[in-house]
Amino acid sequence: MPFSCDASPFADRSWLDRRRFLSDAATGLGAVALASLLGRDGLLAASPQIDPARPYAPRQSHFPARAKNVVVIFCAGAVSQLETWDYKPELIKQDGKPLEGGPAVTFQGPAGNLARPQYTFRPRGETGKMVSDMIPHLAELTDEIAFIHSLTSESNTHGPAENFLSTGSVLDGFPSLGSWVTYALGSENQNLPAYVAIPDPRGVPQNGSNNWGPGFLPAAFQGTTFSASAPVRHLQPPGVAPEADLATRSLLDRMNHRHLQQHPGDSKLAARIASYELAARMQLSVPEVTDLSGESAHVLRQYGADDESNPTKAAFARNCILARRLIEKGVRFVQLFNGAYASGGKLNWDGHQKLKEQYDTHAEILDQPAAALIRDLRQRGLLEETLVVWCTEFGRMPMFQKGAHGRDHNPDGFTCWLTGAGVKPGVSHGVTDDLGRRAVADVHPLYDFNATILHLLGMDHERLTFKHNGIERRLTNVEGHVISEVLA
Repeated sequence: MPFSCDASPFADRSWLDRRRFLSDAATGLGAVALASLLGRDGLLAASPQIDPARPYAPRQSHFPARAKNVVVIFCAGAVSQLETWDYKPELIKQDGKPLEGGPAVTFQGPAGNLARPQYTFRPRGETGKMVSDMIPHLAELTDEIAFIHSLTSESNTHGPAENFLSTGSVLDGFPSLGSWVTYALGSENQNLPAYVAIPDPRGVPQNGSNNWGPGFLPAAFQGTTFSASAPVRHLQPPGVAPEADLATRSLLDRMNHRHLQQHPGDSKLAARIASYELAARMQLSVPEVTDLSGESAHVLRQYGADDESNPTKAAFARNCILARRLIEKGVRFVQLFNGAYASGGKLNWDGHQKLKEQYDTHAEILDQPAAALIRDLRQRGLLEETLVVWCTEFGRMPMFQKGAHGRDHNPDGFTCWLTGAGVKPGVSHGVTDDLGRRAVADVHPLYDFNATILHLLGMDHERLTFKHNGIERRLTNVEGHVISEVLA
């Protein structure tokens, strides 16, 4: 097509007008100045500067952090808020009646009548908050906890809902909260993983490694899975003489670093070397931290780790002790799972049928060890810099399912809580309706919950980003607000 003078910008010389030129120049200089000031004050969105050779080196937060470390107690299967933390006297009054205007069919089928809580609620502590007898040890800590009763999820299906809680997306392939945190902040301990996921003694949650995976972040920030009874696989060195092993590793180290000097821009090689070096250090540090033989009989009894009548509870208790030991060692993020999915039966909190029977079993495993973990962290002075998070992927309906003694899935209003560093103790924020069906006041999607956790770690959730497929991704997507009401 021939060039058309009429279509050329030079045909209209107004673009060269002196007044417009000066105006545009002033605007441009203002933008440059603004960017400079924002950068100086740390208000520009930015990703951490990470040395591939030292991916876990500690890094500065956006602003002073209230918490240095995090322990997440993740109860897989969706714990009923109505049997635990969210007291609804109206539900007791309406027991056995149909829910007026309620759904005829819920996730798994026809809805039955309203059903009262399956446990007695009592006032606890100085706050007098009503908490269930199902978890008596945790109930004693009510005055230290900030409850958020009005959370919502974007899915009523376990797999996508676990994803949404852990990664901020119902889809697979997104980074977990722990991966985001260690990507941003690194770790204070260079001999242990920055991020440890401790599976339930009975198995893994439904979505397994999605809950601790790095998604599109560098693979170095994936959670490392091990427990008190199941150490890291292939950690022990092969059966060779220590001298030969040392000589081999020294030769490999020299060759690797020579190659790095010849190819200084090879970040993948640097990251691979860092991974191998961490694995070598873990051969010494992980067996030490998982060896609970040095724990006193008092500590084992406090957690319930000596309970011979309930081996699953004892194993979960040992995992809780391991979580405390990892925090003591400076591990940044510990994810502790309670509840698992396995063939042959429900090993989690998914109470569709015989809810009380299931919850009697699971509460016995969770309650004493989890409460002991919080008390132990406080006694050792670690709770002042450790945030403890209790969470589950969604809640439960106020009615039983038709023909069953259990509650169906409810993503429209449920409870999670925080305690420890930077958290206002003894508060209850957000409200569900009189029957506990739906959040009605101070409603918070799980984006807000994750934004609050990041805030306590000194991170602005809007500035913690990673460019993926041309998009600046973040844990909270394009949403999320810090729940300031639960901050000290």
